[in-house]
Amino acid sequence: MTRVFTGSFTQQEPIPEAGIEAALAVLRHGRLHRYNLTDGEAGEVALLEEEFAAFTGAAYALAVASGGYAMGCALRAVGVGAGDRVLSNGFTLAPVPGAIASVGAEPVFVETTEALTIDLDDLAGKARDSGATVLLLSHMRGHVCDMDALMAYCDEVGIRVIEDCAHTMGGGWAGTPSGRHGLVACYSTQTYKHINSGEGGFLVSDDAEVMARAIILSGSYMLYPRHRARPPVEVFEKIKWVTPNISGRMDNLRAAILRPQLADLPRQVARWNALYRTVEEGLRNTPGLKVIERDPREDIVGSSIQFLLPDAGEARIANVVTGCKARGVELKWFGAEEPVAFTSRYDSWRYAAPQRLPKTDAILAGLMDMRLPLTFTPDDCRLIAEIIREEVMAA
Repeated sequence: MTRVFTGSFTQQEPIPEAGIEAALAVLRHGRLHRYNLTDGEAGEVALLEEEFAAFTGAAYALAVASGGYAMGCALRAVGVGAGDRVLSNGFTLAPVPGAIASVGAEPVFVETTEALTIDLDDLAGKARDSGATVLLLSHMRGHVCDMDALMAYCDEVGIRVIEDCAHTMGGGWAGTPSGRHGLVACYSTQTYKHINSGEGGFLVSDDAEVMARAIILSGSYMLYPRHRARPPVEVFEKIKWVTPNISGRMDNLRAAILRPQLADLPRQVARWNALYRTVEEGLRNTPGLKVIERDPREDIVGSSIQFLLPDAGEARIANVVTGCKARGVELKWFGAEEPVAFTSRYDSWRYAAPQRLPKTDAILAGLMDMRLPLTFTPDDCRLIAEIIREEVMAA
């Protein structure tokens, strides 16, 4: 009898009761705006920023309206503007080059390795040829490159690194939390990320002037003293006259929902990783399928899993996707010429100058992607792996 999976790949866990109660308290008092406070009140957003700074080990943190806003804000805060070139991964999602385009800058895409991380050799060549001095590094789908080697190179040649940690919140590299290698890091709290407020995001940095700019950019007006995870007030005096307000604040309602989730994130990461390893082991040694081996120095968050169907060809991949879907398993393919849902690729982003990345093209041609929501159980994951294995072998 053919087995079918009946779960949902888009159903997240409910907001924890502590978050619901905190949200109700905000709704009852009505002070949703982060600067609408009573005397002596810190506010949910300011407390969340303080807690997120402690969670990551950063000196400063800022909560904002989305992960995409966080990246655009970070680029502005480090001085990127119209006509500048910014290096970034050829394999990423549209908000990353979108953030670069939003400040009038030009994305310069870098090749991807079979580990789904940025190609350091190609990075060196693209940096030299483009003259770019900023890298917006996407830890795409939670795959972290050799951060020691990357930072050694970038520090040597003067490239400032902004980390996109939308898929690595709670993860890291060799014991260092994700986002703590570069000048600035950006995170997302969109529904399919690791803590869920529908939309939302963070920036963290140890650089006082960069963070002061980001806080004013985010729409603090002259209310920056109400932030708790901020640089000293005197740092703002240097830049408050010349930094525009491009409002993208987080509100107290979303912060209230997020604070209990942040406190629980280490436990959730362990749950994700157990699901990930279950699927990974179920897929290993499948003929025609290649598991992506993770560097042991990565501290992963297995909220999604990727695998390769090398040299499968479009028709066979279509058979696998269709066969799995008929049995309840939703796979996404990054090799399609036309964008589908979130799976667009670098040649779909035609606001950027045309570029060719043959190594990345070859990888994306066989790259499959699948979410692993925490509403799944280990038994679900064993069944999902069995279905994928059978459909790959039958295609």
